[in-house]
Amino acid sequence: MAEAERIIGTPGIPGAAAAEPEQSGKNAAPGDRPGGDGAAPAGRPAEESATGSGSDQAQERPKGRRKVAVLFSVAALAYALDLVSKMIVVAKLEHHDSIGIIGDWLKFEAIRNAGAAFGFGEAFTVIFTVIAAAVIVVIARLARKLYSVPWAIALGLLLGGALGNLTDRIFRSPGVFKGAVVDFIAPKHFAVFNLADSAIVCGGILIVLLSFRGLDPDGTVHKD
Repeated sequence: MAEAERIIGTPGIPGAAAAEPEQSGKNAAPGDRPGGDGAAPAGRPAEESATGSGSDQAQERPKGRRKVAVLFSVAALAYALDLVSKMIVVAKLEHHDSIGIIGDWLKFEAIRNAGAAFGFGEAFTVIFTVIAAAVIVVIARLARKLYSVPWAIALGLLLGGALGNLTDRIFRSPGVFKGAVVDFIAPKHFAVFNLADSAIVCGGILIVLLSFRGLDPDGTVHKD
């Protein structure tokens, strides 16, 4: 009887069929196990997404540096124009008669202004000097989050204008932090000002317009 069972086998016993898959599973290689084929592809998208986010960040960093370059380029241009114009005015126009540009409507007339822009607040020269220095520090801090070209231009105008007038406050008479600013643009029925004042006003107007449009310095646009 035992010899017959050995030859024929025992197909009716459930455990015999179950044992074979289990045994084959034990002998199978790790890569051949169920779910093994799915594990490797599952990891690849995660790696690719991580690599993709890193490349996106790498692309954003040069983008931000370009905006900072625009800011400082505009500031350098505004500062240079203001500095050169004041040097010419002091050398050629100070202590001389005014020069008519558009009849009586616009003249070049050299004056020394101890106050703020357009001749206001002459008794607070030191305070205006501190304010100008504070504006420069604030703009330098904003530059780290700058991703907008219009904001870069606006802040560059403010920075160049503030540096132009601050240079006069520090280096011109009557003394350090009390120096009088050189003004020379004299429209009719209006205060005399300089190119630094013009840059500050234009930068301020541009900032107001950008704020109304909902554009932030980091490049995001929001609608309130």
